[in-house]
Amino acid sequence: MMLGNFVFSNPTKLYFGEDSLNYLHEELLKYGKNVQLVYGGGSIKKNGIYDKVIDILKANGKAIFEDGGVMPNPTVEKLYEGVRIARENQVDFILAVGGGSCCDYAKAVSISVNCEEDPWEKYYLNFEDVDMDTKIIPVGCVLTMVGTGSEMNGGAVITNHESKLKIGHVFGERVFPKFAVLNPAFTYSLPKYQMTAGFYDIMNHICEQYFSGGDDNTSDYLMEGLMRSLIHSSRIAVKDPENYEARSNIMWTATWALNTLVAMGKSTDWMVHMLGQAVGAHTDATHGMTLSAVSLPYYRHIMPYGLAKFKRFAEYVWNIEPEGKSDKEIAEEGLRAMEAWMNEIGVAMNIRELGVTEDMLENLVKSTLVMEGGYKVLTQEEILEIFKESLK
Repeated sequence: MMLGNFVFSNPTKLYFGEDSLNYLHEELLKYGKNVQLVYGGGSIKKNGIYDKVIDILKANGKAIFEDGGVMPNPTVEKLYEGVRIARENQVDFILAVGGGSCCDYAKAVSISVNCEEDPWEKYYLNFEDVDMDTKIIPVGCVLTMVGTGSEMNGGAVITNHESKLKIGHVFGERVFPKFAVLNPAFTYSLPKYQMTAGFYDIMNHICEQYFSGGDDNTSDYLMEGLMRSLIHSSRIAVKDPENYEARSNIMWTATWALNTLVAMGKSTDWMVHMLGQAVGAHTDATHGMTLSAVSLPYYRHIMPYGLAKFKRFAEYVWNIEPEGKSDKEIAEEGLRAMEAWMNEIGVAMNIRELGVTEDMLENLVKSTLVMEGGYKVLTQEEILEIFKESLK
């Protein structure tokens, strides 16, 4: 039976489509004058999105305090800088224009501005939640890259290079963006490497929630449909990046993959993320590529402990014919089908190509947090073995 009781609430309002940015006008009316504008390396200035957003902010009489240069894996030092900008300018609202890293960073700043303690220690090392009396600065997102689902959840991942840790904290609904603008055309200018990394990030978000539990769960049926849609549309998008239908379906799938809905009534795994984030903490490699590089060795390792689900995955997602095959053979064929798709779209298939060498493995193990929601709780020895397999 489905796990216990649960409460589902998602307060984020989405504006989807080619005209979605126009709704930024009416959303800005709800917030104060001082706006902290968060963005990344400057690509939004090249593709014209920056100018459009600035025009809307000025048309609504906002005072703009720019906070650019958010890196793909936002650092704790950058978090402290964002907090300083928000405090010095008494920011009323934070608008993130970019991908998941910008959205994550904006949420991390929003909860840290009025935190009297060190936010890294409080939220990321001790995993404390935001005190109910702590004022959180509201956040809105204009999405330019898909993958993380950060536009409709409470997650915020921060990297600490000094301690070689990359940690995500999923905060409560008060931290969710108040709104998000999703225009698939805004994702067209993304380089192929970043685009396909986002595709795999979506796939893995779904897998992390799918490969857990042994019940007949509505969420699993939803996830199988999302995965089939992603596989179909990703194949179109890698050949025709400006195919609006494919990119819009992928953008919508990314949001539903991690907006908390499909996790309802389930235990969830997240061990691939822990392995991948350890790689990211040591190499600063692109998030989705760290996930793709460790996924198959991990899934092949845990498959015997969740064989029924891996068999179902093969049949329902990859259309593997079961006749004349054992459950194990069906499950293995499903993982081979996923591997073929990963090669087809062009994601990283091992951690060596991300800069990992044999002498780094012991430290990668030390940087890997162990989760307990999947089919097998890993030992340190098993984590090391998976990293060794991921080098090949």
